[in-house]
Amino acid sequence: MTMQKPIDPRVVTFGCRMNTYESEVMRDHARAAGLGDAVIVNTCAVTKEAERQARQAVRRLRRENPHAKIIVTGCAVQLDKDLWSGMPEVDRVLGNAEKLKAESYAPGLNQQILVDDIMTVRETAEHLLAGFEGHTRAFVQVQQGCDHRCTFCIIPYARGPNRSVPMGRITEQVRALVENGYCEVVLTGVDITAYGADLPGQPPLGQMVRRLLANVPELPRLRLTSLDPVEVDDDLLELIGREPRLMPHFHLSAQAGDDLILKRMKRRHLRADVIALTDRIRAIRPDAVFGADIIAGFPTETDEHFANSVALVEEARLTHLHVFPYSSRPGTPAARIPGLPGDVVKARAARLREVGRAAMAAYLRSRVGTETTVLVEEPGKGHSDHYIPVRLPETAAVGEIVPVRLTGVDGETMTAEVTA
Repeated sequence: MTMQKPIDPRVVTFGCRMNTYESEVMRDHARAAGLGDAVIVNTCAVTKEAERQARQAVRRLRRENPHAKIIVTGCAVQLDKDLWSGMPEVDRVLGNAEKLKAESYAPGLNQQILVDDIMTVRETAEHLLAGFEGHTRAFVQVQQGCDHRCTFCIIPYARGPNRSVPMGRITEQVRALVENGYCEVVLTGVDITAYGADLPGQPPLGQMVRRLLANVPELPRLRLTSLDPVEVDDDLLELIGREPRLMPHFHLSAQAGDDLILKRMKRRHLRADVIALTDRIRAIRPDAVFGADIIAGFPTETDEHFANSVALVEEARLTHLHVFPYSSRPGTPAARIPGLPGDVVKARAARLREVGRAAMAAYLRSRVGTETTVLVEEPGKGHSDHYIPVRLPETAAVGEIVPVRLTGVDGETMTAEVTA
C-alpha cells in the first residue's frame, strides 16, 4: 500500500526577510503538529497599507479555504490582537514570540489568543531549518528586536528589545543550509548592526560575520540586510574590503536626506554619515553598490527638506531604492505631529521612485558587457552578485551560481549569456 505524503500547511508571508525566515519555522511547527489543513498568515505592520493587505488576504483565504484552520500572527497581530481575534475568519492569533514555539500549534489547544508582552522577551527562539520552500536563497535570523526609538517606527513595540543569536548557533544553521545545497545565505534581523550588544564580550556584527565565513568556507555567497549607517563596525569594513564571498550590494537604513528631518525622526546619523560610509566602502570595494530605505513626506517635511533627500540619491550614488510614503503609526511620537496632505506625500514618493529608477537604469547600462555571476532562482531568472535581476538561458540549473556576461538591458532587468 502506498503511503500518501502529508499535506503541508500553507504559509502566506507579508513584509520583511525576517518574516520569510520565521514563516519556515512556523511551517515546520504546524507540520509536526499535524496541521496540514492550516493556513498561516504572517503579517507586517510597517505601514497601514501592509496591514490592510493582510486583512484582505485573510478574508480571501477564508473564502477559498472554508474548512481550513486560519492562524494569524506577526507584527500587526502583536500590536493589536483584539482586532485580529475579532475577525470571524480567524481561528487563532499568535504573538511574535508565541509563533516560534511548537506548543502554539497543538491541534487540541483551546486558547484562541496567544499574545504576551513582547517587551519582556530576552532571548531569541533558536531553530535549525533544513531549507526554505520556494526559495533558492536562504535566510538566517541573527538578531531580533530593537532598542532604538525612531519617532516614525512601531516595529520595536512589535518585536521587543534587541537580542542576538549566539555565533555558534548561526554557524551551525548556515552549515546545515549549505550542506542542503544552498549557495547563498542572507543574514536577517530587525537591526543587525546592533548584533552582539547583549552577548558576552559584545562581539560586533563584523566579528560574527568574519567567524562565520571562516567556519563555513564552503559557503559561496553571503548577504546582509539593512545596515545602520553609524553602526557599521571596523571589522565589517575590513571584511568588505577583502572577502569576495560577502556580496558587494549593501542596503542602508537612510530614511531621509535632510538633517533636520533626520533629527525629528530621532535617527542617529546625518546625511553626511551616509555619504561618508558609501565613499569609505567604495574606496576599499570599488564595485560596491548601495540601496537605501527612504521615507517620503514625513511630517513637517518642506520642499527644501525633500529636495535634500532627492539629492542624497545622487551624492551617495544610491541605485536600489526602497521608497515608503510616510504612514502614521498610532503610538509613535510622529503620529502626534500634523501630517502633510496625502497628495503631497504620494507625489513625493512617486518623484523619489522616479529618481531611483533613473539611477538604476544608468547603473544597468554601465554594466553591459561586463562579467559577473548569477544565482539561478528559477528557470531563466536570477540575481547577480550586485543584486541585479538577470534573465539568462533556461538551461542554467536552478539553485546554481553560474558565470555570465551581461549583454543588455530590458526595463529593470539585464540579459545575459552563460560563459562557462
